[in-house]
Amino acid sequence: MKCARCLLQLQGLRLQGLRLQGLQLPGLQLQGLQGQSARSAAQHGALLQSSSQPHMLRNTQHQVIRRFHRSPINDKNQPVPAEFIDEDDNKKDKSLVIHDDLFEQVARETKTKATFNKVVEVFIKQDVRRRGHVEFIYAALQKMPEFGVERDLAVYNKLLDVFPKEVFVPRNFIQIMFNHYPRQQECGVQLLEQMECYGIMPNVDTKVLLIQIFGVKGHPVRKYQRILYWFPKFKHTNPYPVPKNLPEDPVDLARLSLARIADDRDAKVTVYQLACTDITESGEEITLPHVVGIQSPSQMELLAQHNPSRPVFVEGPFPLWLRDKCVYYYVLRADPVPPEEKVEEPYDPERSLAYPLQLDLDLDRDLGDEESFDVEDLDEGEVFAMCMTSQGDQAVLNQWVSGLQQNNPILGRVPTLFRLEQGPRELQGAHKTKSDHQHRPDPQTQREEEEEEVSVEEEPRRSQGMKP
Repeated sequence: MKCARCLLQLQGLRLQGLRLQGLQLPGLQLQGLQGQSARSAAQHGALLQSSSQPHMLRNTQHQVIRRFHRSPINDKNQPVPAEFIDEDDNKKDKSLVIHDDLFEQVARETKTKATFNKVVEVFIKQDVRRRGHVEFIYAALQKMPEFGVERDLAVYNKLLDVFPKEVFVPRNFIQIMFNHYPRQQECGVQLLEQMECYGIMPNVDTKVLLIQIFGVKGHPVRKYQRILYWFPKFKHTNPYPVPKNLPEDPVDLARLSLARIADDRDAKVTVYQLACTDITESGEEITLPHVVGIQSPSQMELLAQHNPSRPVFVEGPFPLWLRDKCVYYYVLRADPVPPEEKVEEPYDPERSLAYPLQLDLDLDRDLGDEESFDVEDLDEGEVFAMCMTSQGDQAVLNQWVSGLQQNNPILGRVPTLFRLEQGPRELQGAHKTKSDHQHRPDPQTQREEEEEEVSVEEEPRRSQGMKP
């Protein structure tokens, strides 16, 4: 259209020039010129249309119009036909599998702090722009317990060094308000939360790295400030702290756990049996588990006053978590005493001078004061002793009860019942043979099938006149 407009303007200028020169053209010539200008405009319009069509077009006078030749540069910009990519491969690239493979390739033989730092250095040297650094840091945080560096502050600072510097720093208050680069900030906060979970206090190097990466107003820097504020306040608030390095010996771990449960300085820990291997008369090798128990003098007094006609129960196992380790313990207890057998003993005023057990205060009461209090009392019965063992079957716990009879002779006259649930050995076996449990029938359905079998067996007996 631009070409046709230019040609019409040229024809108009030509006519004006002829008129100025005084040339008088006959009407036919003027009509001829006008017809030529119209034809030329039509030709150029058809020429423009031919540029968008692949084939050559012909005008009204059957003249071939050539199309424009394109530059070879335009051929390079043509869209390339898309190749279909498998969805599973696309998901695999977006996941953390690639970085997990990187950890497995570098640390094939041993998984130590040196190999972990080597993996981080390999990723840093791969790309100057640190593409995929967020996914790599998430994968590294998951792999830290395997390499044993989940409590190393230097390794966390090295992971923070993976972030590009001065890229995610907000430049104005609007970027600060709208959470500048939220994905990277969430990754930094997640790293600090894992440090907080393991009780690691960040240092000055951590602060410098966070400011270089996210700026002073970033969310990771605020998380760092909260950790520095609250960690010293809660450092010594726990009156029963758990040591950072738990003992590896199961007997020592049982001693620590039982002393923590009992909460009595006068309680005595007794090792009734150590773990060992024994050979029977038939030549079989048997592994004997360890048995460790605890009992305080007050518990011995309560057991001596127990009514021999009422049984005692061995219950368990009950789990106890010490950091990342779980141990199981068993208790020797009795049912609550019936109200008619309860005997109220007078309180000894000198038993506890710091915290008196009874107060007789003659205070004036107002009309709105209530003398009765709605308190829910739950009587669970006395606990006489506790123990820990690696194998919680009835035979092992019988050894513990027989060991208690040396200091508690009343146990020889009191019936002992066992209320045992699934122990730690059974739990480990269930975890290893998970596929077997999937094919195992439900206990309720199994009971129904057994009842049906019993009823089927009873029917022919009744028909024959026999007693079941």
